[in-house]
Amino acid sequence: MALDDQPAADDPRGRRWPPRWPAIVEIAVVAAALAMAATTYLVLHHNSDTQQLLSPGVAALLLLGDLIPVVGIIIMIGRRIARRRSARLSGMGGGKLHVRLVAIFSLLASVPIVLTVIAASIMFQSVNRFWASNRAANAFDATISLVEDAQYQFIQRWTGQARLMASDIGKNRELYPIGTKVGHQYFLSEIYLRSLNQAVLFTYAGSNGINVLDVWSAPDDKTFFSRVTPDLLKTLRKDEKPFINYTPDTVWVVTRVPEVKDLYLYVGTGEDASFLNRQHMAASDVLRDFKALQGHSHALQLRFNAALFGVAALIVALTTWIALVVADRVVRPVNQLADAARRVAEGDLAVRVPEPTADDEVATLGTAFNTMTQRLEAQTTALENRRALIEAVMSGVTAGVISIDAGRTIQLVNSSAVALLNTAEGDPVGRPLKIVAPELDALLDEGQHEAIVQISDGEPKTLAVKITGDAEGQVLTFDDITQQLLDQRRAAWSDVARRIAHEIKNPLTPIQLAAERLQRRYGKQFDGQDATFNRLTDTIVRQVGDLRRMVDEFSSFARMPKPVFREESLVDIGRQALFLHEVAHPHVAFRLDYDEPPPMLVCDRRQIGQALTNIVKNAVEAIEAKGDDARGEIAMTLTEDDGATTITVADDGVGLPSERARLVEPYMTTRARGTGLGLAIVKKIAEEHFGEITFADRPGGGTVVTMRFDARTLAALDISGAHPEASGDDAPLPALTRNRNS
Repeated sequence: MALDDQPAADDPRGRRWPPRWPAIVEIAVVAAALAMAATTYLVLHHNSDTQQLLSPGVAALLLLGDLIPVVGIIIMIGRRIARRRSARLSGMGGGKLHVRLVAIFSLLASVPIVLTVIAASIMFQSVNRFWASNRAANAFDATISLVEDAQYQFIQRWTGQARLMASDIGKNRELYPIGTKVGHQYFLSEIYLRSLNQAVLFTYAGSNGINVLDVWSAPDDKTFFSRVTPDLLKTLRKDEKPFINYTPDTVWVVTRVPEVKDLYLYVGTGEDASFLNRQHMAASDVLRDFKALQGHSHALQLRFNAALFGVAALIVALTTWIALVVADRVVRPVNQLADAARRVAEGDLAVRVPEPTADDEVATLGTAFNTMTQRLEAQTTALENRRALIEAVMSGVTAGVISIDAGRTIQLVNSSAVALLNTAEGDPVGRPLKIVAPELDALLDEGQHEAIVQISDGEPKTLAVKITGDAEGQVLTFDDITQQLLDQRRAAWSDVARRIAHEIKNPLTPIQLAAERLQRRYGKQFDGQDATFNRLTDTIVRQVGDLRRMVDEFSSFARMPKPVFREESLVDIGRQALFLHEVAHPHVAFRLDYDEPPPMLVCDRRQIGQALTNIVKNAVEAIEAKGDDARGEIAMTLTEDDGATTITVADDGVGLPSERARLVEPYMTTRARGTGLGLAIVKKIAEEHFGEITFADRPGGGTVVTMRFDARTLAALDISGAHPEASGDDAPLPALTRNRNS
């Protein structure tokens, strides 16, 4: 488990405190440092009295023992600083990444530094001991060889780095083309990974000179061409070994790029230049200083170890500070990206990370993130606008629209579809189509794209359905054509009625006249002997009268005259309709209720009177259908409300039949001698008066018939001003209506 993976407790103010064991480790490290300081002092004090050199092992152990606790203290201090900085920069990870980066960088830097210092100390102690021995010369030679080996290692390191970089560029030139932006990014990554400060990628083809293809922090032209000479490039063309050299501040290498003709790479670094120069100078000066060093070898031993200790501690401290700075720069954009990603996940698509100033991978990621959120915001806005437009269009169309997915679950439905399907159980979205509209679901099973469907949920309806879509989902659009079919059927029956009236009416008059003439001429001859003749002629006359009445109804239905709109008293019209039936049916109680003042309506008096007469006639027949001695009540109510006029006729008869939805269809009747045209004529009159007729069950038994008219629309059709006089049958019948006041 990492240092910051341990659980932490929260204090009442919300701050997170580190666990207890890091504090224990810090105390232990400080105690170890103090103990090693005391031990070193005692050993050096005892050795200074004898003026003897410490053995390499003892000196190395003392240096290691003193260095490790000090390095630990530096790392602990860096960790504490990192924790405080993470409190300001912490994102979704709680600052753990910041602390881990500092710890990792510090440890990675400390281990090689400590090992290098110990190795240097051991080498110095070994050489220092040789100064007082007969093997000093051999030791001196060994030291020179060691210096040369060290130089060779550094030379091998940088020549190897140059050779590997050139090899990578040559192998990946197709994936990262040279001279392109992608190739330049790859070129920079190679420089960064190999700790180089300078790099120039160029071609050389003899007389054409040097052509630079890519460059990063190149030296000035004078320095570059003084190092990269034509003679050197010709030598490299023959001998593929890299050429390396160094100045006091730069180690530089020139090598060929394999697999690419006339392509060369120049790289330079200042990381080991001073070290190589120092070793070179030390090798030349060691002979001069050898004798002087032998005189104060003991003091030199202490100073050298102290210098190693100080340099190591300083390098570790510097590395820790660099780790803090690097961690800040690395973690800050990562935290910003993490916080922005969290806000995007919560639905905030307007979030943006700060515009990057550097040109690296993190900056590229930030730019890509901003581009992504900008496009997401634009697409989401467009989708919302499109969805709002679709919903607005769908809510405004009269056709029903249902969108379903591949599993036939409803995804979208407009208000017209809800009304047509009569889905009173709640929002149909998210419910299976089979439950909401099984008839439509069955149509999908048949694989048809257009069909006529009958639905019987509540009031029967006929729908014209069209299906479009694919495997991902389908869209069903449908219109209610019930009224259209009724209108077509009514038009067809009107044509039939006109033909029947034309074919039947012509022979009725001759038949009736012939029968009446036979009855007048020969009826008296058979009065005393046989009444069969009179019964037969009476039957002919009566049946002809029935046929004439039927033909009259056919004619009324087929050729309904155009209404003439005048303002009329509904009370007078209603009283006349009730009076005509009250005289013939004394066993039925009639009642007329209306508000004061009495309602007026712009209408055709004859047609409204005919409609009310038919409705009252049906109510009387419904009461008589209960039995021979049946008594009942018929109540007509006239009301005005919010620009509408309503006429309600209620009876306590046998009630509505099971096929109530077809009552207004032509030739639809439940009575043996009915023509089926009465209510069809009433519906036609209501429609021509911008009204509607509905049927309902009366509480306690019976039927309630309601006619509702748009009084405001009818008022605009009033022609009373143009023809103020009422003539003939259009005038009210005050004698009839006034007789009903009692």
